[in-house]
Amino acid sequence: MMIAVAALGVLNTVVQDTRERIHDLGIFKALGMTPKQTIAMVLTSVSLTGLIAGLIGVPIGMAVEKVTLTQMGSAIGRNLPSSVTHVYTPGILLPLLAGGIAIALLGALLPAGWAARSRTATALRTE
Repeated sequence: MMIAVAALGVLNTVVQDTRERIHDLGIFKALGMTPKQTIAMVLTSVSLTGLIAGLIGVPIGMAVEKVTLTQMGSAIGRNLPSSVTHVYTPGILLPLLAGGIAIALLGALLPAGWAARSRTATALRTE
């Protein structure tokens, strides 16, 4: 559910960004940009944002989980073992960071397709 909400947030942002840049995309298309290149350009523009979101979100998520588990353990009067509280290994962190990029690309697919299908003349008339 969280991935769907995040992808919809990215979708909203990319739709607004693409609509703001539609005139520029029209110029690029008039100069010979192919639909695949247009899709690649839109997807590339959100990749950095997804990476930054992953770099910010993963440490925050780890901190929230640590605080939550500590409070849950104290609420039942027990100290939770490290096998419960220390679940993040370096092998898990990399896919979590890549998840930010994957969510960004997933949310940007629809606007990228829309930008690739837009007619050049229509895009040039839009301001």
